[in-house]
Amino acid sequence: MTSNKNASANDSSAERFYEQTWDLQYKHALGRTVSRFLDGLAEGKIWGRRTTDGRVLVPARSYDDLTHEETGEWVEVANNGVIEMSTVVYEAFNGLPKPPYALAYVMLEGADTALVGYVKGLDLSVQSVAIEAVKIGRHVHVCFAKTPTGTAADYWFELEATS
Repeated sequence: MTSNKNASANDSSAERFYEQTWDLQYKHALGRTVSRFLDGLAEGKIWGRRTTDGRVLVPARSYDDLTHEETGEWVEVANNGVIEMSTVVYEAFNGLPKPPYALAYVMLEGADTALVGYVKGLDLSVQSVAIEAVKIGRHVHVCFAKTPTGTAADYWFELEATS
């Protein structure tokens, strides 16, 4: 084993960082599958596509994430489901809503993959209460914009009333 006692004074083992901010605008081709999924949102429907092994992928995808085979039949799934994962955001991010806001991955009835979206209609001012409100297993329903924009902003989740 050798020692590096004679290392140059210019050598540095400290990490360095360079901060950049990129503000890009571009047009992205959505393709037929995503376009039809977004059209469904404007109609108040959530669409998935069936894989060759029978799973329903939501949001709809052109190809199976496991087999890489083309998906087939279009399947409308229910507008209610269960939270699989969630977070409450209290720090600002460029391009996202002013915090606080809640996001959740929801397994909709009839789907085999979870759909991400905002959870609205909550008081998020007390963090412990907010986290409890969007905990795993909570039942939610999908709400749709009255005036759709043709984007993922056309839907959100709200908690189902508890009895």
